[in-house]
Amino acid sequence: MNDQLISERVPSARISPLRGRRVSVAAAAGLAAAMGVGRFVFTPLLPIMTASAGLSAGDGAVIATGNYAGYLAGALLLTRMPHLSRRSTFLVWSVVLIASEAAMATTAQVTAQTGLRCVAGAASAAIFIACAATVAHHRDEGASLGVAFAGVGAGIATTGVYTLLAAPHLTWQGLWLGSALLTALLLVPAWLLDIRGEKGDTGTELGIDSNAALAQSRAETAPAVRRVWRFLLACYFVEGVGYIIVGTFLVAAVAGHRGSSVAGAVVWTIVGLAAVPATVGWHAIARRIGTGPALTAALMVQAVGTASAAISGSLAAAAVAALAFGATFLGAVVLAIDFGHQLSVTRAAASLTAVYAVGQVIGPLIVVPVIGDSFATAFTLAAVIIAVAATLALAATLLHHNSGRGDHHRASAPSIRGGGDRRGNRHDGDHA
Repeated sequence: MNDQLISERVPSARISPLRGRRVSVAAAAGLAAAMGVGRFVFTPLLPIMTASAGLSAGDGAVIATGNYAGYLAGALLLTRMPHLSRRSTFLVWSVVLIASEAAMATTAQVTAQTGLRCVAGAASAAIFIACAATVAHHRDEGASLGVAFAGVGAGIATTGVYTLLAAPHLTWQGLWLGSALLTALLLVPAWLLDIRGEKGDTGTELGIDSNAALAQSRAETAPAVRRVWRFLLACYFVEGVGYIIVGTFLVAAVAGHRGSSVAGAVVWTIVGLAAVPATVGWHAIARRIGTGPALTAALMVQAVGTASAAISGSLAAAAVAALAFGATFLGAVVLAIDFGHQLSVTRAAASLTAVYAVGQVIGPLIVVPVIGDSFATAFTLAAVIIAVAATLALAATLLHHNSGRGDHHRASAPSIRGGGDRRGNRHDGDHA
């Protein structure tokens, strides 16, 4: 009997020597590679490509949209076919992501680059889902989604520092090859993970606790809950449209205004550094004031920060926008999905992620006709859109409170640190 138990444990140990908090750190490196570099490195490189490769801001919007569309496709694929999230396919997705970044150095043709960024988006989504689900699987050992999500911000900051240091010495092609190498290095710790797929199909995506959903499986049929859910879906879709405009063009606007990529790289580094503690910070706020009010506040902060970039082209205004954006865009993700989970809606995380991804595809395209040298009109539009998202979040919060469920969930909001609530129930975090 003991020999049998040992033989069953040895293969698992060979697959991954990582347990507990080491899983969080390795997953953070994977998310830094997939999201911070693989997905968002295009943002600091866009102004350099605009100056050297002959791309226009409109071309950049189209290429960025390809990445967001690929991310949507990848997320939907893994949601429908979670068995594809395993260690062997994780390695394949890693190679695809690295190769797609390296291939960006081979062509300046917009169609080809859009296709490559689409492939990179799908690979980023697959790696993100695999890392987050694996952390959720090890949460009882002390693994933390809060630590893992910090990898996204750390990866963004890394791309800013990388661009700042390497841009004076490398061509845009060299920068893409360097980003591929950086992605590969960051993925090395993640390759040690015992990759796990998403859990179940009742709102347990990426470790979201399903106790409430199981206990109140019929709640989503109640008219009051359906109204709250519709407002939340609308809020998250609109936020997807608005935030991605800032995430795509903030660095290009700063670099274009000053004729240098240095200022843009500094601003992008601020975004990353602000994003590192964001998920844990906003969750702590939600535990005090409630998830809905915290989501509304996060979106209001983001809207005001975006408005500052629209009003002034100064570096100070750009820094304020970067700080507000970095401090809120990941927090909004966690809070929105926490909110959806509290409604006990089946597959809330998957549905919210889908509408959010659709919004990201639309965002860059709607500002193409209005992008000018200052990008002021685009940021004005983004600020208005994000303000609408905040209004929808407020409406959902008020409806939720009036339904008599809001105060209960202030006390029992899921914990991104994998801890328990006051009644000893286990809770987990959410995903982007």
